[in-house]
Amino acid sequence: MIDNDYLIDAVESPPLGEVAYVLRIRGRDDAVVIDPGFDARSILRTLADEKRTLAAILNTHGHFDHIAGNEALKAAFPYAPIIVGRNDAPLLVDPEANLSASFLFPSRSPAADRLVDDGECFEVAGFRFETREIPGHSPGSVVFVVDQFDPTFVLGGDVLFAGSVGRTDFAGGNGYQLLKGIRAKLLTLPDAALVFPGHGPPTTIGAERRTNPFLSEGAWASPG
Repeated sequence: MIDNDYLIDAVESPPLGEVAYVLRIRGRDDAVVIDPGFDARSILRTLADEKRTLAAILNTHGHFDHIAGNEALKAAFPYAPIIVGRNDAPLLVDPEANLSASFLFPSRSPAADRLVDDGECFEVAGFRFETREIPGHSPGSVVFVVDQFDPTFVLGGDVLFAGSVGRTDFAGGNGYQLLKGIRAKLLTLPDAALVFPGHGPPTTIGAERRTNPFLSEGAWASPG
């Protein structure tokens, strides 16, 4: 997707259809990668084609399909920090927790270089990111909100999809917690806000507010 001031490339990785994003601002020579998946080669090719250095790797959560490319990107750009929410950091280095062991190919990412907390803001490659922790798909999933452009956009990981929400049947999942977090920390954004999810096509907050069946009023019943 192209804006007047920034560009976002989506790189989809088989076999699980995970979508990584390469973000860069026009006129700069650096970039940020969100959730590098199995197709690290295509991500590195995108950076090379654009003659960009990698300023940081941001992980929305620690499931294996979203961190599979961390090692290759870190090898190519050793000084690019891996940034992840504090409560999902242990998943990066634990094959059981990141679910790779369950898929019969245990794998690890390099450990995080920086941990971020709910509400924490930071700047990388000219982008100002606000961290919003929305657990429920994983113990410490975060989304990264960028509001310096119009419309605001969200790097949403596996929290909110077009017409759906993240799975909550993995270890550390909690459906009520996930829906409560979406309501409090995403549905408060403007309708025009774009959501770039970890699987599937982009969507908007307004579209999901109106049509997502998981976000109907009945979904907010408290547990028990």
